[in-house]
Amino acid sequence: MKWNKKDLLGIRELTKEEILFVLDSADSFKDISKREVKKVPTLRGKTVITLFYEPSTRTRTSFEIAAKRLSADTINISASTSSYIKGETLKDTAKNLESMKPDAIVIRHSMPGAPHMLSKYMKSSVINGGDGAHEHPTQALLDLFTIREKKNRIDGLNITIVGDIAHSRVARSNVFALRHFNTHITLCGPPTMIPHDIESLGIQVEYNVEKAVQDADVIMMLRIQKERGGIAYIPSIKEYSSIYGLKTEHLKRAKKDVIIMHPGPMNRGIEISDEVADGPYSVILDQVENGVAVRMATLYLLIGREI
Repeated sequence: MKWNKKDLLGIRELTKEEILFVLDSADSFKDISKREVKKVPTLRGKTVITLFYEPSTRTRTSFEIAAKRLSADTINISASTSSYIKGETLKDTAKNLESMKPDAIVIRHSMPGAPHMLSKYMKSSVINGGDGAHEHPTQALLDLFTIREKKNRIDGLNITIVGDIAHSRVARSNVFALRHFNTHITLCGPPTMIPHDIESLGIQVEYNVEKAVQDADVIMMLRIQKERGGIAYIPSIKEYSSIYGLKTEHLKRAKKDVIIMHPGPMNRGIEISDEVADGPYSVILDQVENGVAVRMATLYLLIGREI
């Protein structure tokens, strides 16, 4: 198929065919990371800016490595070192950056819709690296890539997502993506952390972890989104961990070949135990590795070929 999008702002805007196209493209890019020389000239002469208004380790580093492995020049800008602290608006930041003629900008912002607004003022490609509690499209793509890699399929799987669903952009993007496939999605968490009327989308809601992970092929754990006020929706961390933390005994109810996922950062001993995080069912580090391949594919599709 022909890729004809300038930006990647959200999973909701992609079709199933477009999602699969990104995953298929990432398959070939993953091989590059296994070579002795992990670099190809695909984006030589291109410039990629990462503009992060929120803290990040995995996403920012993953995009930077992805761009450099494609031979693009990378520039990192964080809120603490930008004119943002002097009162500059995002609109003015966009116009100033656009005048420098970058090819792509990866933005993370606490305000939902910030990447969409940025894209209106820029001819450069804009990639959403996470906007508030709204979306995180490349995380969902790398999650689907990992699921397909480990299960050889996405259709027909039972997928359980546990944690602070209401405040999680990762959960939202994964639900949007998985609904394109024939999957059974179960969301689990305290009632205060489950979006109202989510069941109308054909999604099962469980408040008991043991029931939620029954016969699960994939279990995705999420942390409490403290920076978005998630801590206010539970009585205490200790109580949350005792009820919703994933422990080894829970895995006995899941499929024998279940995989455990987490977008990071993990809060060990709260939403996931050490034994599960480091155990044989965990694919958490595979997610990190696959993130580079998926972001290489994203950059290539947006700025590495003629549209």
